[in-house]
Amino acid sequence: MIGIVGYGCYIPWRRIKIEEIALMWKQDPILMKSSLKLNEKTVPDIDEDSVTIAVEAARNALKRSEINLKEIGAIYVGSESKPYAVKPSATIVAEALNITPQIHAADFEFACKGGSEGVFVAYSIVKAGLSKFAIGIGSDTSQGAPKDALEYTASAGGAAFIIGNENVLAEILETYSFTTDTPDFWRRDGQFYPMHTGPFTGEKAYFRHIYNSALGCMKKLGLTPKDINYAVFHQPNGSFPRRVAKMLGFTPEQFEPGIIVTNIGNTYSGCSLLGLCAVLDIAKPGDTILLTSFGSGAGSDSFIFKLTERINKVRQNAPTLNEMLQKKKYISYSEYSYLKAKIYMRREE
Repeated sequence: MIGIVGYGCYIPWRRIKIEEIALMWKQDPILMKSSLKLNEKTVPDIDEDSVTIAVEAARNALKRSEINLKEIGAIYVGSESKPYAVKPSATIVAEALNITPQIHAADFEFACKGGSEGVFVAYSIVKAGLSKFAIGIGSDTSQGAPKDALEYTASAGGAAFIIGNENVLAEILETYSFTTDTPDFWRRDGQFYPMHTGPFTGEKAYFRHIYNSALGCMKKLGLTPKDINYAVFHQPNGSFPRRVAKMLGFTPEQFEPGIIVTNIGNTYSGCSLLGLCAVLDIAKPGDTILLTSFGSGAGSDSFIFKLTERINKVRQNAPTLNEMLQKKKYISYSEYSYLKAKIYMRREE
């Protein structure tokens, strides 16, 4: 049995409400909230970046894993907002976790599915027998240009998963990936804010890739949506994951527990993984979970998990996502702009 032996997440406690952004740009706050199906999003402080978020998420995952640190042989960090253009984030995280030097480390980037890539490779390393345990992390402090649609959704947060062949709380039954060259979203080297192509964003990119990836994963096991207890999808907003879930034949009871974007925003590489954390916080032994990520450019990774009895034993070893959601402080748009400016200046140093 190979699967998740520990999971953890972290989100900043600062929040900004969608209406605060809308009023700044003289846009209708009710329309923006209803169209995006978002209420608020997380905002990182000047001392929070994708590395510090990854460290906090991984520490929470370790609390639930109850394993020997020296048996972790690999760590992978997925992010599109890494602090250094040329310096790995994974080495910093590994050092902070005290799991160096005998470890394989690497960074991954595939827009919003860098985190699921890390989990996939961690799973592959363990399955190949190269390591007893490996860590996959998705973490971002995502960017959205002022007044752009992305400003309403781009947020910060991350999740970490320790994969192994002992102490498994969620067995990985199957994986499946669907990838094409579809340029719906990109950011060139040196640019601070990303660009997006409206006509490609929906049907050709997000919906096509998630639909085919999720369907392909279920078909490999001979399953249908009726055999799945929970379904989690990448969440660029609150509308897209609900629509694709219904396209695949899932009911609100199956997909609503994993939709976390409403009060967090789109954490890019951490987004679908945070949705998985939300489900692991409430699911029961024996439940099956479908996770399907999405990364612009474009690709989608799917996993099907089956929970074991161990989930009930270790769940409370670390804060749940819901507990983190309760700790928050709302800030104004001027405070939000100040933090963004300070973060930008730090990146330029």
